[in-house]
Amino acid sequence: MSNADKVFTGSIPGIYDTYFVPLIFSDFADDIATRVAALSPSALLETAAGTGAVTRAVAAALPQGFRYVATDLNEPMLAIAAQRQGEDHRISWRQADASALPFDDAEFDVVCCQFGAMFFPDRVKAYAEAKRVLKPNGTFLFNVWDRIEENVFAHDVTMTLGKLFPDDPPRFMARTPHGYFDQAIIRADLERAGFGDVSIEIRPALSRAPTPDLVAFAYCQGTPLRSEIEIRDATKLQAATDAVAEAIRMRHGSGPVEAKIQALVITARR
Repeated sequence: MSNADKVFTGSIPGIYDTYFVPLIFSDFADDIATRVAALSPSALLETAAGTGAVTRAVAAALPQGFRYVATDLNEPMLAIAAQRQGEDHRISWRQADASALPFDDAEFDVVCCQFGAMFFPDRVKAYAEAKRVLKPNGTFLFNVWDRIEENVFAHDVTMTLGKLFPDDPPRFMARTPHGYFDQAIIRADLERAGFGDVSIEIRPALSRAPTPDLVAFAYCQGTPLRSEIEIRDATKLQAATDAVAEAIRMRHGSGPVEAKIQALVITARR
C-alpha cells in the first residue's frame, strides 16, 4: 500500500461523503449498526470512522445512555463526520491512530470499524490494540471489501483507467480497498493479535446511482484514485472521469445503474 492511499485531503473528503458514501457504504453501515445494536454496548469505540457513515447509523440505532467515541487518523474526514452528526452528547470525536489507541485497557464493550482495516499499515498491531481496549468478552466487529472482481463498478473503473494509462495503470482500488480479502490471512492476523473466536460472513449488496456519471465522479474524484490520476497527468482528470462514465454507460445503461458489491463482515470476540 502506498502512503498516498491513506490521503483524503482537499476536495476529496467532501466528494467522498456526498457521492461515494451513498453509492457503496450506506447499506453496510446499516448492517454494522444493526449488529452493534444487538450487542447493547454501554461503551463503544469506532476506529477509522471516516466521514461518519457508521457513526450516524449506530447513533440512530442505539438509545440514550451509552458512550460512543468515534476516531479517525484523518482529521478532515472526522471534521465532516462531526458536522454531519450535529450535537449529540453521547458521541465524542477524536483524532487517533488505530494502531496506537489513546485509551485505557478494557475500556469498551465493542470496537467497530467499517472498511478501515485495509488501510492499516500494521493490521496485527491495530487488531491487538482493539483487543487491548475491549472489556472481557467484548466484541471487535469490522468489515472489509471482497476481491475487486466481486465489486463490479470498482472493477469497471480499474479496467477503464488501465486502458487510459497502459504504461502505469492506477491500481488504488485493487491494491488497497480490495486488496485484503483472503479469509485465511484475515483469520491469521486476528489470531496473531490474540483473538481466538473469529467468524467471517460474506455479504453481497447492490450499488445504485442515478447516472453513470455519478459513479465515475465518485470513484475518480472522491477517493485517492484522484491523486493517482493527477500524478500521471493532472490535465486528464476530467477525461479519465468521462472515460469511466462512458464505460459504465456502455455496460450498464445510460439511466439509473446498479451493480453488485460484496464485503466480508468479521466478528472477533475477546
